[in-house]
Amino acid sequence: MGKSGDYADGWDAYEKGDYAIALKEWEPLAEQGDASGQYGLGYLYHKGHGVQQDYKIALEWFTLAAEQGNANAQNNLGLMYAKGQGVTQDYKVAFKWYTLAAEQGYAQAQYSLGVMYSKGRGVTQDYKAAIKWYTLAAEQGFANAQNGLGFMYNNGLGVVQNYNTALKWYKLAADQGYAKAQYNLGHMYRQGQGVTQDYKAAVKWYKLAAEQGKAEAQVNLGLMYAEGNGVTQDNTRAFMWWNIAASQGTKEAAVNLGMVQNEMTPAQIEKAQKLARECVAKNYKGC
Repeated sequence: MGKSGDYADGWDAYEKGDYAIALKEWEPLAEQGDASGQYGLGYLYHKGHGVQQDYKIALEWFTLAAEQGNANAQNNLGLMYAKGQGVTQDYKVAFKWYTLAAEQGYAQAQYSLGVMYSKGRGVTQDYKAAIKWYTLAAEQGFANAQNGLGFMYNNGLGVVQNYNTALKWYKLAADQGYAKAQYNLGHMYRQGQGVTQDYKAAVKWYKLAAEQGKAEAQVNLGLMYAEGNGVTQDNTRAFMWWNIAASQGTKEAAVNLGMVQNEMTPAQIEKAQKLARECVAKNYKGC
């Protein structure tokens, strides 16, 4: 007798937002011991899609699938132990599951393993091992890992410092829309690290990251406007970006706001505050 569910059909339904059909396809598979079905069912419980969110049930299904060698489940199990979802946080167990998934070539797990080696979580800190795993994930096009690898080369961690290589990896991640890399790339253009100093390029990358709500980029974009680097000097725009960043709790932005206010008229401050409100309402786009 054939299995009463189909994993691929379940994913097709899931991607269309039809979680009830996904549940209908995966639940019987999971109960029959099918690893893919167990992972799928765990995923539904983890996200709370089609069922009430329940980390403990998700953990049970992911564990059953992971023990059968399912890399998706191994990665998600690593995530749950790392974050303490449905279980007491345990970096050593997270490290174990991430390693099993990473060794199967799972890019996200390779990246997570790189983070754990970099920070010394669940394992002795080892920058060279971090470089190894970041590189494997980065070469698969995983933006987080590309940015992480850029950071390691930029700061000479586990590898000889190399701004050119850092720039290369930051650029690959930034081109995928990864905000942290866009910010880092902006910083490199601003400082002239691995590239000819180019304030306009710095503004471009800071702005792309700022538009995604990255406060550090908003702070630096404000600085570019305040100093007139790569853009026409404009205290109103500087105030706008610092106001937005300060509202996210960024202390540097709050300090900068206090200083620039002394150079502005009440009318300019009022205009800047209005622009900040409009920018937030537009979700930071086109400000």
